[in-house]
Amino acid sequence: MELSKRGQMVMRMTRTDVYAKVKASEDERTDRGSPAIGHLKFPFNLKKDQEDAVEAWIRNDFRGSIVYSTGTGKTEIAFECARRAAKAKAGIVSDIAINTDFKHNINNYDSDENQPVDTDNATPTTNNFSSTIQNDSDETSFNKSISQFRILLLVPRIVLIEQNVKRLIKYGILKKQIGVYFGEKKEVREITVSTYQSINNNLDILRNSQMIIFDEVHLIGESAKSFSQIFDVVVEDRRKAILGLTATIDENDPNFNTILSVLPPVRKYQVKEAVRDGRLARPVILPIKVNLTEAERRIYYDCSSRITAIASRLNRFDAQSISLLLRKGGPAAFMAKTWFANVRKRRALLNCADNKILAAADIISKKHPKQRIMVFSETLESVHKLREELQHKRRIKSYVIESKLKANERQEILSKWGVEFYPLLSVHTLEIGYDVPEVGVAIILANTSNINQTIQRIGRVIRKSDGKEAAFIYAVYLTGTTDHQTLRTVKRATGMAQDSYDDADNEKTRETSYSKRGKRKTTTFGTKQNQREPMTLDNYFRVFK
Repeated sequence: MELSKRGQMVMRMTRTDVYAKVKASEDERTDRGSPAIGHLKFPFNLKKDQEDAVEAWIRNDFRGSIVYSTGTGKTEIAFECARRAAKAKAGIVSDIAINTDFKHNINNYDSDENQPVDTDNATPTTNNFSSTIQNDSDETSFNKSISQFRILLLVPRIVLIEQNVKRLIKYGILKKQIGVYFGEKKEVREITVSTYQSINNNLDILRNSQMIIFDEVHLIGESAKSFSQIFDVVVEDRRKAILGLTATIDENDPNFNTILSVLPPVRKYQVKEAVRDGRLARPVILPIKVNLTEAERRIYYDCSSRITAIASRLNRFDAQSISLLLRKGGPAAFMAKTWFANVRKRRALLNCADNKILAAADIISKKHPKQRIMVFSETLESVHKLREELQHKRRIKSYVIESKLKANERQEILSKWGVEFYPLLSVHTLEIGYDVPEVGVAIILANTSNINQTIQRIGRVIRKSDGKEAAFIYAVYLTGTTDHQTLRTVKRATGMAQDSYDDADNEKTRETSYSKRGKRKTTTFGTKQNQREPMTLDNYFRVFK
């Protein structure tokens, strides 16, 4: 009995000593500096949907993707996930230090019997993120582990590096704790922001990071073979915290199998839900249906017939399988090459069709002459053609944003937008990373069925701002061609088909048809019972007045 009392006393004294030691260690950490991300402070409270995303990621053992619509604060979710991961790591380290010292110092007597006390159950022994600090239980490792939490944030474009650095500084992270790694800049610090391309050439930075954030993770699917080694490195160490961010990912597309296995979606929040909750402006889709000119129609049908005939000869009907023939040589390779040439020619025609350009110029000059507008197309040729129409025929100033522009040139154009000019024309450059909530009008001329790309484009204009409840999205497409997929893709991207005015899906039909340069044919709308009445572009706006 005396021995039992002595054991209890030793246990109480040791527990007090251990907690005092941990407290002293935490005080020392405060003096020496805590993890950089631990200083994160938002000047606002996160929304409930953002908090839900963070909790879902934590419950999935600090791994997974958050699929949130553009404009719902994915960046802030990522920063909060990082802060919580660092906090969890520090907490686990403290627990291990306590348990280690406890087992080391006491004589392991049970309070009632002279049996060893089982303290092993108090020590985490998993193979996941929580075990990253399992081997750091001595005092030196303990202090080192919780004074730093190395984070690597990967982005698809250089322009996003600067945006994320500015945002981190705005939220309380010291500039000296943030490194940028691309081009000639090779700064690896506790928080490092880099591009996928740059990090692909230095995988040790991946290996040495305790958390990796993949921004726009859908861009590194199986189709981006050069980036596959990034995931190969990530799966080497189950203990890393990893987070994927994207506005959309097609879970039925085999191109995303690796992403979905390594970073499965843990929380989704799409446009329709965000609009319902008042987080995004309501997207109003305005289909503008136009016709090919006679000359364009002949070219279109000629290309289409060649594409169909060659595919039948080859008995292959998709680009991927036909591309395999290019390397084999002989007649099959020649036919495959001809097939791709006709596909490119037809696509160029659909993007640059005269009446598409005229319709876009009409929308800009007649409906939104003094409003900032984003115009998206697939080719530089088409946006330069629109700029020519606006500048020389309509006397409307516009600028083209393209990837070849230097950062300072791009910034200069953006600073003039809404002051010296209003239409901003883009191919792909504006799809990711430009947050201009005041913009509420987009014109989509692009001939594409790429849902990810379309969601990014729409996301540029549906962000909320004071007084902005709706955003107008004009989908200009060519009747009787493969261009109709553009409209369907826009509808899928928004999930708001009921707010679309379209002859393909609704009983009412509306058409603005341009058959000759500078002239509009009589335009009509009606029902399937063929009731007709005159229709102009102005009629689209009756429902909004």
